[in-house]
Amino acid sequence: MNSKNRFILINLMAFEFVLLNLVLIIYVFFRHPEFSFVNSGSVLNILVLIAIYNVSWLLISLYIRDNDFYLTSGYDSLKILIKCLFFFIGFAITLVIILGITFLNRSTFVAPIFIFTGINFISRKYLLRYLKKRGSHLFSDILIVGSGYKAGRIRQFSKRVSQYGYNTVGYLDGQQEKPKNVLGLGIFGDLKNLTKVLTENTVDELFIATAGLDHSIIEETITICDSFGVRVKLMPSNPLLMSKNCKAVLIGDMAVYRFRQSRLDYYSQTLLKRFFDVGFSVLVLILGFPIFLLVALLISLDSKGPIFYTPLRKGEGGKSFKCYKFRTMRVGDDPLNGSKSTVKNDPRITRVGKYLRKMDIDELPQFYNALIGEMSVVGPRPHRIKLQDDFRESVGNYMVRSYVKPGITGWAQVNGWRGPTVTKQQKSERVRHDVWYIENWNFWLDLKIIFLTVFGSHHKKAF
Repeated sequence: MNSKNRFILINLMAFEFVLLNLVLIIYVFFRHPEFSFVNSGSVLNILVLIAIYNVSWLLISLYIRDNDFYLTSGYDSLKILIKCLFFFIGFAITLVIILGITFLNRSTFVAPIFIFTGINFISRKYLLRYLKKRGSHLFSDILIVGSGYKAGRIRQFSKRVSQYGYNTVGYLDGQQEKPKNVLGLGIFGDLKNLTKVLTENTVDELFIATAGLDHSIIEETITICDSFGVRVKLMPSNPLLMSKNCKAVLIGDMAVYRFRQSRLDYYSQTLLKRFFDVGFSVLVLILGFPIFLLVALLISLDSKGPIFYTPLRKGEGGKSFKCYKFRTMRVGDDPLNGSKSTVKNDPRITRVGKYLRKMDIDELPQFYNALIGEMSVVGPRPHRIKLQDDFRESVGNYMVRSYVKPGITGWAQVNGWRGPTVTKQQKSERVRHDVWYIENWNFWLDLKIIFLTVFGSHHKKAF
């Protein structure tokens, strides 16, 4: 972290502590008018409260969240703030119990924490906006070094790093041919001019896009930067890696990049989704039991055969499992080697099966699959083995769907991509929606998909 980054972070942290103490003091004196600055007992109690709150928030700032929190906004910062809120309450209540404080009730201890969190979230948005517009001189000036970078890539990178406190002031190309300064950057030219550039300009950090540059050139660039005291950051420049879903992680002391990163790669989020699957499945199976009995009776009366149809499907990691459905056809495909897809006005569909399929009631037994962990309530729909082989040949990233458990309903289905998979568009759009779901998953998205499954218009395409 360079001095400019440190200056911004220290000031943002100081703002939070000032806000915290103001909220606490104002709340106590409005909520408890018996407190007075002229009363030594009241002053001592206030100081004890201030100490508890400040120590708690200091622990959270140092150990619960990282530095990027101060320079990001939106959903990620809200999620971190909510996590900090619960830790804050836990720390504060723990210290209150240990110190045996009894001069205020528990609600008085907790309420200022909620008020501070809310004001902090709202004010940070405007504070960051002010810093980016009025305090850009406080941001770190960076120079990009690469080979054959296009203007669009430089613009994209500059925009992305600006939210982390960086101003892109120039670009030096490792190729011999001098690039065109189409973005109007203050510094532009060949990499051989690096020494002159660092001598004549103030550069806080240098980002090296390693792809396309020889190892010897990278080493020489780092040596020059070291001689000027300019910090260096190495980054991949493969277009596929310029994605929010590519995350750098450490394995031992080696940096690696995980592509198509999903929140479901985090253990806590996987547990959350699993707990929801179990709870929701148990609820549906219990409340829907009378419906299951009625459907089973209607199927038995309508045509001969078993109540359930259990074709083999591919699940997470390519594992096969029996997918439970209410039987809707007189003659079904071989559960293992079935290859015939359902078509409109399919003569195999029974009278009862027609209505079960139209209302998706035939899929309800799959909540048992979700309960035992073979499926999830929401996820990419499982396909027949033969159909999967066809998709793998025609859609390149199809198997990305196997990163997660298949679902009873999914993002592709509620967006209308269900039913036939004959055309190239039908196949590619279904896969594209499934991959988008995996890369952008969050708990609220699952709830939205469930809502659209029940109340959406996608059922019209069912047959």
